[in-house]
Order: sequence, then C-alpha cells, then structure tokens
Amino acid sequence: MVLKKIILSGLVAGIALLILSVLGLYMTIWFFPDLAIQYFDPTFNSQSDRVMLFYFHPFVISMALSWFWSRFKGILTGSFISRGIEFGIIYVLVAAFPMMWLIYSAINVSLGMVATWLLLALGQGIVTGLVFEKMNP
Repeated sequence: MVLKKIILSGLVAGIALLILSVLGLYMTIWFFPDLAIQYFDPTFNSQSDRVMLFYFHPFVISMALSWFWSRFKGILTGSFISRGIEFGIIYVLVAAFPMMWLIYSAINVSLGMVATWLLLALGQGIVTGLVFEKMNP
C-alpha cells in the first residue's frame, strides 16, 4: 500500500512538474529572451538524442522526492501549504543549491541561468510537496 502511494503520487507529481518545466521554458523565452539565447551556446547540445531526457527528468525527480516524502513527512508540521513550502525549501537547500553551486563553479554558465534553475527547483519542490501532502499525507 505504501509503495502504491509512493508510485501514484510520484507519477501525478511528475505530470505536474512536466507542465511546470514546459511553462518555465516558455516563460524564460517570453520574459527573459537574453537569458534564453544562452541555450544556443555549444555547452547545450539540444540536437542530440539525449534531448528526450529533459522530458523524463520531472518523473525521475518526482519519484525520488516521493520516496523522500514518504520517509520524512512526519517531521514536517503546519498546514497543507506550509508543509509543501517547507518540503520545497528542504529540497532546495539539501540537493539543488549544492548542485547549482557546483555547476556554476565548473561550467561556463551565467549566474542568471543558474538562478533560474534554482527557482525552478524551488517550484518543483513546492509543487511536489503539495501533491504529496494531498495524495500521501
């Protein structure tokens, strides 16, 4: 029963994150065109077969976060919204921020680009936290 909740809530969160990712991509193009142009740099290889991995990422991260939620949901306190936000902040501080630090220090990407990735990670954490709170309280 627990595994079923983890998988089902992970899949629902994955769909929500896929929508968030695609919307984030278009919002970046519309509102920050100078930032979007950076994706044409040779650092980003959008012509390879690996571009499909972009669309699988929301499901990979949502399944991992669903498992994490099932293990640690008991320590989160407060309302529905506050638990979702706290889960997102925990995810950003534990996983996303250290990875963004490493990416910025090792790869030729702008601070603005890394900042948008960090904001996306925060949004992912909050959305998954809210989905998990609703489906697997």
